[in-house]
Amino acid sequence: MLCRTQVAHLVTGQRLEMYSPQSFRRWGITHTKSMEQLAYSQVMRDPMAMERANLLNMAKLSIKGLIESALSFGRTLDSDYPPLQQFFVVMEHCLKHGLKVRKSFLGYSKSLWGPLEVVERLCPEAAEIAASVRDLPGLKTPLGRARAWLRLALMQKKLADYLRCLITRKDLLSDFYESSAVMLEEEGAVIVGLLVGLNVIDANLCVKGEDLDSQVGVIDFSMYLKNDIDDYRSEERNGQIAAILDQKNYVEELNRQLNSTVQSLQGRVDSLEKSNTKLIEELAIAKNNIIKLQEENHQLRNENAFILVKAQQHLEMAQGDVDVELDTYKQSRQGLDEMYNEARRQLREECQLRQDVENELVVQVSMKQEMELAMKLLEKDIHEKQDTLIGLRHQLDEVKAINVEMYQKLQHSDDSLKQKSDIITRLEEKTNQITATMKQLEQRLQEVQQEHWSAEDGARRFKEDLANKTDSLQRQIAQRERQLLQLETDLKIEKEWRQTLQGDLDREHEAVSQLSTEAKQIIGLRKEFYELQDENQQLKGFCEEQEQALQELGSKLSESKLKIEDMKEANKALQGGQVWLKDRDATHCKLCEKEFSISRRKHHCRNCGEIFCNACSDNELPLPASPKPVRVCDTCHALLLQRCSSNVT
Repeated sequence: MLCRTQVAHLVTGQRLEMYSPQSFRRWGITHTKSMEQLAYSQVMRDPMAMERANLLNMAKLSIKGLIESALSFGRTLDSDYPPLQQFFVVMEHCLKHGLKVRKSFLGYSKSLWGPLEVVERLCPEAAEIAASVRDLPGLKTPLGRARAWLRLALMQKKLADYLRCLITRKDLLSDFYESSAVMLEEEGAVIVGLLVGLNVIDANLCVKGEDLDSQVGVIDFSMYLKNDIDDYRSEERNGQIAAILDQKNYVEELNRQLNSTVQSLQGRVDSLEKSNTKLIEELAIAKNNIIKLQEENHQLRNENAFILVKAQQHLEMAQGDVDVELDTYKQSRQGLDEMYNEARRQLREECQLRQDVENELVVQVSMKQEMELAMKLLEKDIHEKQDTLIGLRHQLDEVKAINVEMYQKLQHSDDSLKQKSDIITRLEEKTNQITATMKQLEQRLQEVQQEHWSAEDGARRFKEDLANKTDSLQRQIAQRERQLLQLETDLKIEKEWRQTLQGDLDREHEAVSQLSTEAKQIIGLRKEFYELQDENQQLKGFCEEQEQALQELGSKLSESKLKIEDMKEANKALQGGQVWLKDRDATHCKLCEKEFSISRRKHHCRNCGEIFCNACSDNELPLPASPKPVRVCDTCHALLLQRCSSNVT
C-alpha cells in the first residue's frame, strides 16, 4: 500500500529516481538485490527502466491487494470485483509495454493477441483457451481476445505457467517486443513469479456476455492508498494469510495425490478390461483372416495361371517380330551387321533370362499364392518389359532409316568422287598438253626472237587462266572436305545410337536382377507368414486350454456351492430343523417389506420358516420332509429349482 504522494509520483513517472531501496522497504515494497540495483541505478539513465520499475511496483501492489481481499472475501470472485478488474488492467499495461508497431492494411497498430497466441505453440494445454477465445462471438478486436485469454487463464490457475513458458523463449518475443520491454527483462520474470500466488484464488468469470473490446484500461490508484494505522493491521493479516495459504496448499496436495491414485486404479481396471476384450476380438479376427487367406489363395492361383499364359503369348509375338526385323536388317550396311547381330544375341539371352525368371516365378507363385502385392509388382514389371520392347522396335526402325540415309549418302559421295577423278584426269591431260605447247614455244622462242614479245603476252594470259582454274579446283576440294566432315558426324551419331542400345540392354539386366531380389523377398515373406501361422496356432491352443480350465473351474464351483448348501441343510436338520418364526414377531414381509394387515395376511415358508405375504410365497414344491407340494417363498423356490436342475445334469 502506498501513500498519496507516492501514488502521485507513480502517475507522473518522475519520482522513483528520488528514493533509495530503503524507502521501498518502508512502504511495503520488497525487492531482490538485482531489482533494487535496477530501480536505483539504471532508472537515472533509461526512461524505459523507470517505466519497468513502476510497472513492477504496480503489479506487486495489485497482486498483493487481490490476494488479501480475496481471502478476506471468503468466496469465489466474479468479474465485477474491483481488485480483480484492477489486476487485469495492470497486467494489460505490463504486456503492452515495449510492443512493436506492426503494419497492416488498415494502418499501424499494437496488438497483445500476437504474443499470447504464441503460448498455444509452446504449451499444448493452452490450445483449449485459444480455441474458446476464437469461438467467442462478441469479440471483434485483438485486444478483446487478449483480455478474454487472461481471464480464462486465471480461472484455470495456469496464468503463471503460461507466461513462464512465454518469457523463456526470448527469440520468439523479440518479434513482438522491443529489447527494453518488461517481458524481455528481469522484471518480467519477477512478475511471473508473483503470479504463482494467484493459484489460491477461485474465480468464476463470465467472458461471453462482457464487452471486452471497448473497456478502458485505466489504473485506479485510490485502492492502494493507506494510512499509517493500517501498517499494524497489515502485518497481522499477512500472518493469517500465510497460515491460510499453507493449509490450503496442503489440502490441495492431498487432493491431488488422492486423485492421482484414483486415476491410476481406474486406468488399471480399464486396461485390464480392454486387454480382455482385445484378446476376444483378436481371436475372432484371426479366424476371419484365416478364412480370407484361404479364399485369396484360390484366387491368386487362377490369376497367376492367366498372367503366365498372357506373358508367354506376348514373348512369342515379340520374338517373331524381332526375328523378322533382324532378317530385314541383314541387308543393310556390313559395318552395322555386327551391331545388329550382337543386339539379336542379347535379345535372345534376355528372352532366355526372362523364361528362366518366369519359371522361377511360377515356382514361387505356387509357394506364395497368398501375396497379392508381389503379384501386382510382377504384373507391373511385365508391362514395363513390354514397353521396353516397343521402344526397342521404334529404335530399330529409326536405325534402319538412318542406315538407308547413310547408304544413299555413300552412293552420292562415290558418284562425286568419280566425277572428281574424271576432272582430275582431264586436268592432267590439259597440263600435259600445256607442257608440250610450252616446249614448242621455247623452241619457237629460240628460233624466232622477233615473236618474243607476242609469245610473252600469250604466256601471261595463259598463266592467268591457269590461276583461275586452280582457284576453282581448290574451292571444289574444300566442298568435298565439308561433305567428308558431314559423313564423319553421321558416323558419330550411329555410334551414339549403339551406345543407347547398349544402355537399354544394361537396364534390362538390372530389371532382371531386381526381379530376382524380389523373388528372394517373397521367400522371406513366406517364411514370416508360416511363423505367424505357427504362433497363431499356439495362441489358439493356449486359449482353448484356458477355456477348458475355466469350464472345469465353473463346474467345480457349482458342485462346491451345491455341497455347501447340502451341508447347511444337514446342519439345520441336525440342529432340529428350520426355525419356525412366530406370527407376533413378524410385522412386515421379509421380501417386499410391506406391512401385514387384514387384507395382506401372513404365510410361513415350509422350507426356511420365515413369514411372507401371499404374493412373495405363492409357490408350491415337494420337500424332503413332506412328499406333497407345500408353500415355499420365491427365494427358496429359485434355489430348489436350481438344485434340481444341477442334480439332473
